[in-house]
Order: sequence, then structure tokens, then C-alpha cells
Amino acid sequence: MFSKMCGFFVCLMLVFCVSLSSSSKFDELFQPSWALDHFVHEGNLLKLKLDNSSGAGFGSKSKYMFGKVSIQLKLVEGDSAGTVTAFYMSSDGPKHNEFDFEFLGNSTGEPYSVQTNVYVNGVGNREQRLDLWFDPTKDFHSYSIFWNQRQVVFLVDETPIRVHTNMEHKGIPYPKDQPMGVYSSIWNADNWATQGGRVKTDWSHAPFIATYKSFEINACECPVSVAAMDNTKRCSSSEDKKYWWDEPNLSVLNLHQSHQLMWVRNHHMVYDYCNDGSRFPVTPVECVHHHHS
Repeated sequence: MFSKMCGFFVCLMLVFCVSLSSSSKFDELFQPSWALDHFVHEGNLLKLKLDNSSGAGFGSKSKYMFGKVSIQLKLVEGDSAGTVTAFYMSSDGPKHNEFDFEFLGNSTGEPYSVQTNVYVNGVGNREQRLDLWFDPTKDFHSYSIFWNQRQVVFLVDETPIRVHTNMEHKGIPYPKDQPMGVYSSIWNADNWATQGGRVKTDWSHAPFIATYKSFEINACECPVSVAAMDNTKRCSSSEDKKYWWDEPNLSVLNLHQSHQLMWVRNHHMVYDYCNDGSRFPVTPVECVHHHHS
């Protein structure tokens, strides 16, 4: 089975394992998690609704280790203040790992923000926030998470907006031993989402609708019955099997990607936990070593 990748993550190798999952159909990869009556299917579009009775969410049928997950999403139009649309990967349990996209609604005419976060062994507090360089409510855009044993990369339309690098050699834990599900949801978070919670959700504008068009998972599927460490071994390249995510050229950003990330950070980032001395009087250790946080 040939695996495929979009943009600059190019697969060069034949994969000899049936554990890869790839599809663009919602029902093949995902299932509703809650509020089934807030799902609307229109042709190849899926809409999730938020009103004052409930939001809605879905999750993948399987869990995965390493690879890339992507969705195409059009965010809530108009006055979306107080709402959050989330797209994330997460493992289970109190020591879970998690990679988050959270799209924070705003008052009409104000920029949509995207907040990312990384949890390792149950510890998060690694928020970064940026204003997108386009209006994400007017058209579909792709949002992706790429994950291997060297780095986690958050991408918007194939532009890297964040990199979390493996620095285990510095004694910093890295998420590489827990299979993760893929999830998305829309919910009310007006206690914090917009201007620190000062702007509340205006329910007269409900229902708030997030629209999805495409789903893709190119990753190593992990059977529930297999122990976590065995999954790590199964999903890693060896002499007799090669996976595209272990290609040497995917262990770090290339020069073009590094320039893209610098542009995003310099022109669109509005918050970085690494620079928040009031929350972290002592700079978090990974911030000291990260070139691209």
C-alpha cells in the first residue's frame, strides 16, 4: 500500500504493513461521541451545531501512533464569541499525551485565534496562540498534525505553525509511547475563550456551525489488544519494514518550512507560554532548548 502525503511531506517509500489507515470518509474513520442530534450530513459535508442545549463531538474508531492526521474545516461565521472548535489527538488516562488545535471564536470582524497545546504524561500548560492570516470562516482550510519520534508539527494549509521537538537527551519527556485517538468538537467556553472570558456567547446567534469537508489519517493503526510499548515497536521502522514518517528528511523541518515557521511566529503569534514570566518565573526547560517552540 502506498501511503500519500500532502504538500512538502513527501512519502518516498513503499510501506509493507496493513496497519496504515487512510480515508476521506467520515463514517470509515470516525463516529459521533455525543449529541448525535447536533450532527448534520449534507452530501460530503458534515456540520456540527452548538446551541444553548449542547455542543457536539466525534472521535476516531481507532487509535494511532505516528503519521499525519488532517481535516478540512470551515469555522463558525459571524459572531462566534465564546465558542471553541477543537481538533486534537489524545491518549487515555491521567498520564495522557495530547496535541491540541483550539479555534477561539470572536466578535464579528475580529480575528479568529488558534491556540495550540501539547500535553506530555498528563502535563499541559504549553499554550501558544496566533491570529490566522486569513478568514477561516469564508472557506475550507486544512489543519494537520504530523507526529513521529523526532517531532510533532502543527500545520495550517501545510504551513508549520508550531514544532514540538524530541529532547529526551536533555531529560525532557516526549510523547512516543501511547496510541492516540483523533477527535473534534464544538462547545461553549465563554468563561475564557474570547478576550479572557470578557465577551460571552450571544445565544441569539445560535446555532453556531462548524463545517467539515475532508478527513484523512495516514498513520499506524494500533489494535486495542496490543500493549503500548509493543505498538511503539510495531509502528517504528526496522530492517524489514519501513514507514514514511521515519524518513530522515522528516526528522526536522527543511529550510523552507523553517522560514515559514519564523514568518508565522514573527507576524501572527500573540501569545507564547515560553515568554510568560508571570505564569512561569522560571522558563520551562523545553523553552530554553527549543529553536522552534
